Amino acid sequence: MATDTRDETNPMPRFPAGFQWGVSTSAHQIEGAVDERGPSVWDTFTAEPGRVKDGSTAAVACDHVRRYREDVALLADLGVDAYRFSISWPRVNSPGGLDFYDRLVDELAAAGVRPVPTLFHWDLPAELDWLERDTASRFADHVAKVVDRLGDRVTRWITLNEPAEHTLLGHALGTHAPGRQLLFDALPAAHHQLLAHGLAVRALRAAGTFDIGIANSHGPTWPASEESADVEAAAFYDLLLNRLFAEPLLLGEYPEGLGELMPGDDVAADLKVIAEPLDWYGVNYYAPTRVGAPQGAEIEFGGITMPAELPFSVREIEGVPTTDFGWPVVPEALTELLTTFKSRYGDRLPPVIITENGCSYPGLDDRPRITYLDTHLRALHDAITAGVDVRGYFTWSLLDNFEWAEGYERRFGLVHVDFETQRRTPKASYAWFREVLRAQR
Repeated sequence: MATDTRDETNPMPRFPAGFQWGVSTSAHQIEGAVDERGPSVWDTFTAEPGRVKDGSTAAVACDHVRRYREDVALLADLGVDAYRFSISWPRVNSPGGLDFYDRLVDELAAAGVRPVPTLFHWDLPAELDWLERDTASRFADHVAKVVDRLGDRVTRWITLNEPAEHTLLGHALGTHAPGRQLLFDALPAAHHQLLAHGLAVRALRAAGTFDIGIANSHGPTWPASEESADVEAAAFYDLLLNRLFAEPLLLGEYPEGLGELMPGDDVAADLKVIAEPLDWYGVNYYAPTRVGAPQGAEIEFGGITMPAELPFSVREIEGVPTTDFGWPVVPEALTELLTTFKSRYGDRLPPVIITENGCSYPGLDDRPRITYLDTHLRALHDAITAGVDVRGYFTWSLLDNFEWAEGYERRFGLVHVDFETQRRTPKASYAWFREVLRAQR
């Protein structure tokens, strides 16, 4: 086990009573056992040469399907209240696929850890397509099947994970599965995911579930300068990455004419489905983004190539540390994000849960991760003090895992995984987080 890393001279502020502490993972990134499920768009994508930086796939990943008891024991030792995992749609579609989640949920219950499943975390069955409207209805059927099997033990559900990234990276820029480069013609994928969310909420409500949220990624957008071109570009970026995915859910409308670009005969009727009331709103936060006017050339940023034809360019945030992924570390931006959302949406914003927050750093003595988590938790407490109703925090991630197009080169876990032997070794950050949780109780 890693050593005790408490700082007795600067204890973590106390969070409200009932605040829920957890960690997150996703099915495709940890489960392995691909021979026991159907193919997903990520299997198809990673089979194409050059799609993943180290040429790897998630065929084995963390072998979680076979080692889930060991991983639940790590959760119990860590002392979290809840575990956010995702349910693989292709696995559910396969014979006996739900049996694994039956066993996982029972193991979590025996360990005193609340299961919080995400019903879609990017691993779409290979035969489906978010550009097709019917996929939203197919997702609702999938949700009904899952909740019918697990709903007697699972009471909190997350519909979708990060439809913004799945749209931008998977359908607009092509750096994630399914690998399309449609730019603004990717908007139907956004609309159909949001529609799928609304249909899923209805399916969950029909099954008697009343603790439902979504995990949307958000971050402050900062203009590169006070020049009008940079301010306008930053506002447009904020529109695409924040408001496009928040306002249909919270306000029942698309911002600034985007509804006219969405597919379907009756977008207004779709919005009534999309805006089904939520019990809480999940926020995945990693970093702010500095944005300026287009610069007339492709820009490489955070492992992503931004095409020259976009009406904005992402710029470096100078004078701040970065993770080994190149992402800026700006904890106060989390406070800014949450207070901005509270100001922007007022009473339309339900209670918030941080459904992901974390960083990639190498090594077992991962002090930079401890600093990242410590400062972000303090920033989160500042947001609560400022009046934002935050009910929980899930760090990303329990385990080092298959990090999408980065393969196995980026390590986000509190627990180190040797992918050759599958040996799990808790890092210094694991011990630190465990002591934070003990102190909070």
